[in-house]
Amino acid sequence: MPLPLDLHGIPELRVMRQLAEALVYEGLVDCEVTRRGGKCRFEWRQDDARIRCEGSIGAFGRVRIAPETLEQGHGGQWRPATLGDLLASTNACPERRAQLTFELEQTLGFSAWNATNLPPRPRRDLPFAQLDSATDEGHPYHPCFKARTGFDFADHAAYGPEAGNAFQLAWLAVAPERLHAAFPTDEQVFWTNELGAETYSDLDERRARFGDDARRFGLMPLHPWQLRALQDSELSRWLAEGSAGLLGPAGDRYTASQSVRTLFNRDHPERANLKLPMNLVNSSAKRIIEPHSVCSAPMVSRWLKDIVASDPVFEERYPLTILSEYAGTIADRDGQLAGQIAAIWRENVTACLKPGEAAAPLNALMTMESDGRPFVANWIERYGLEDWLDRLVDTVVMPVFHLLVGHGIATESHGQNLILIHRDGWPVRLAMRDFHDSVEYVPGFLSDPDRVPDFLALNPAYRDAAPNQYYWMESVELLGELFLDALFVYNLAEISHLLHRSYGLDEAGFWSDVGRRLQDHARQFGLTGRQAALGLFQPRIRTESLLRRKLSPPGAECAHEIPNSLAGA
Repeated sequence: MPLPLDLHGIPELRVMRQLAEALVYEGLVDCEVTRRGGKCRFEWRQDDARIRCEGSIGAFGRVRIAPETLEQGHGGQWRPATLGDLLASTNACPERRAQLTFELEQTLGFSAWNATNLPPRPRRDLPFAQLDSATDEGHPYHPCFKARTGFDFADHAAYGPEAGNAFQLAWLAVAPERLHAAFPTDEQVFWTNELGAETYSDLDERRARFGDDARRFGLMPLHPWQLRALQDSELSRWLAEGSAGLLGPAGDRYTASQSVRTLFNRDHPERANLKLPMNLVNSSAKRIIEPHSVCSAPMVSRWLKDIVASDPVFEERYPLTILSEYAGTIADRDGQLAGQIAAIWRENVTACLKPGEAAAPLNALMTMESDGRPFVANWIERYGLEDWLDRLVDTVVMPVFHLLVGHGIATESHGQNLILIHRDGWPVRLAMRDFHDSVEYVPGFLSDPDRVPDFLALNPAYRDAAPNQYYWMESVELLGELFLDALFVYNLAEISHLLHRSYGLDEAGFWSDVGRRLQDHARQFGLTGRQAALGLFQPRIRTESLLRRKLSPPGAECAHEIPNSLAGA
């Protein structure tokens, strides 16, 4: 199903639109912008030719292009632009341009496969796991939103979330000296609870066949695609020398979530979500799991849960549910396979729902449905745009803000990581997920520093780490940047854009109102000074340059300045 500017349903136009928007937004082309009322014309040079298009500029300066207007001109003659024309206008080295081209072509190919093989279906009434998997739009800004480098079409059909296919996990037995784990209970109790007695007994018997002391080996689940991806890796040597054994597929079947590497249990939907590393590249990153984070995840989750439980604001005014990552295990944490063989177990939002409640990933709220109406259309018709949107801000924005300004903790609150819990579309509370490597704090800005996990004791990697490398940052302004970037610039700005196009929402007025509500909250709770330190209301702010990161060498500065829509408050 499409985003608001992609109702034409042509995958190539969407890829071109997002590429052009990123080129202009991040200043990767020298673009001339001509404003005519609320409309804009964008034009820039491409070798000895020109590229032009029409669109608008929305919240936080986000560039919105009508893809059908993209044209290339030479010698006074204009024709529809191609993806190759846009790529030729990037000023990148040949190798990085070639890699970007490949990922865009992958995105285009998988998007076309979806359009051909997956008939549109209504999503509004799907249960959470099915809705999350069916939220197939991908990143609303990054042009490589479905690259999945390493997948072919058979993998896409088998392991992509869109088709909804179920598969068993592959299992290894790994020598204990190669393992690090953080389990909430004794291992046997943990595995019995997670797998069920029958599956655990089956795996235990398979493990015993490797020798008299094989039961000291630890169990390790692998995504079946990842097992194949590692067939010529260090794992092969482990298998040959006997420090690991391949147990084969076993247990419940799983389906992919929209993030691909996080899995839902198809056979027992109430059981945990399972995050497994995959050596594929999607959007901006290789989808392994940061080695340091696997065993730290339970401590980070416990810290956040304790903070939320200790503050009555989260109970009485802005309810917040932390979906705990309560267990993790990793093989070869500091070796050649670091981050490639690991698992993190996370609480399932479905198990947290009360009678009458339902859940939706927040990025579903920025989409259109197969009937040509917004996903949220029925909710807005039932409650009215103003009342529903006011309640949405209360439910989604305010708990994330209070966690930051009240407690000094910033989270990567993008559209996949936030879950709206609602009753017949009326927002009730927020659930947050995926904390193991996406939480930031500044030690001196924490309101309760005694609660922070003892990271130095958790992993030797933390002992000589520089600020900004892991969880602790060197400046409070960086926390503000993460808050604005993840929650607003590339998340709620998509929802306000949809509501502007579908219902005429005054985006500037809406964002000024959001800013005033943040300021009112800070005043009410005596947090004005802490809010000021975050720099949330400066006229211009920095945001991450996602496309520039694709085109730049490692370690390069990848941020750009944008207008701040909160400044109007």
